[in-house]
Amino acid sequence: MESLSTKHLLGIKQLNPNDINLIFETADNFKEVINRPIKKVPSLRDITIANLFFENSTRTKLSFELAEKRLSADVINFSASASSVTKGETLIDTVNNILAMKVDMVVMRHPNPGAGIFLSKHINANIINAGDGAHEHPTQALLDAYSIREKLGGVNGKNILIVGDILHSRVALSNIYCLQKLGAKVKVCGPPTLIPKYIKSLGVDVSYKLDEALAWCDIAMMLRIQLERQNGGEFDVKYFPTLREYSNMYGLNMQRLNKLKKNIVIMHPGPINRGVEISSEVADSSNSIILNQVENGVAIRMAVLYLLASTPSFSN
Repeated sequence: MESLSTKHLLGIKQLNPNDINLIFETADNFKEVINRPIKKVPSLRDITIANLFFENSTRTKLSFELAEKRLSADVINFSASASSVTKGETLIDTVNNILAMKVDMVVMRHPNPGAGIFLSKHINANIINAGDGAHEHPTQALLDAYSIREKLGGVNGKNILIVGDILHSRVALSNIYCLQKLGAKVKVCGPPTLIPKYIKSLGVDVSYKLDEALAWCDIAMMLRIQLERQNGGEFDVKYFPTLREYSNMYGLNMQRLNKLKKNIVIMHPGPINRGVEISSEVADSSNSIILNQVENGVAIRMAVLYLLASTPSFSN
């Protein structure tokens, strides 16, 4: 059996195209499983997985938990707000105490960039990064690219536009890495204040005019404004004057779509701020594959869990 080139999923940056395609092929099989009347397989029956979420999450946490249960793993859910972390316990002590209970794999979301990489150097368990600050969110990028592959037959050669708060978005960075490794052309669009200065060094084009960028792309991936990462959650006027002005300049609505002389695919990683970066009419339209992304998230995460548990260096 083929295996991944790494024992952890810390970021897309650490994967090669063969790894990504192996994950997609494995997800194809699991997607068939989750559409059966009996949606469980015993693949991880003897594996215990801890979900460690030091930040709030709804979709990612539920998706991982469902993926783990579909694979028949034993699951432990950990919430930082109800743990000894609030008493000053360190990350390593917290995780080592959990591993002492014979946990095999850790799925972790953490507000600090690089937390998963740091942890991987100090504990003997497989780690999956479920989002680390504004750094990476690898499984989201994988499910996004998988959804494009499913909708358009492939990613290679496609023009993909990422619109919105690129500066604070771990989804944007992981998608740039993933889509480029699969041969796509990537462009970002948003206010100059929300485009990081380093972005062109990644081989990404930049546009500040949404209508021009939409005319170029095959797929538009809309991102929300991450108010919680801007000055501790308070709205900061230095990025743009008002949400209404942002929506007028960078929000996707049917009027903008109808101006195009072609159909484009609409994506959004969620949560959606309807009426800001995307209108309800567009989000619910036939162009949108937003719900397909959610469905594919379970199959992709099943594939990642299964493949990491099958690597030769698996901790068991």
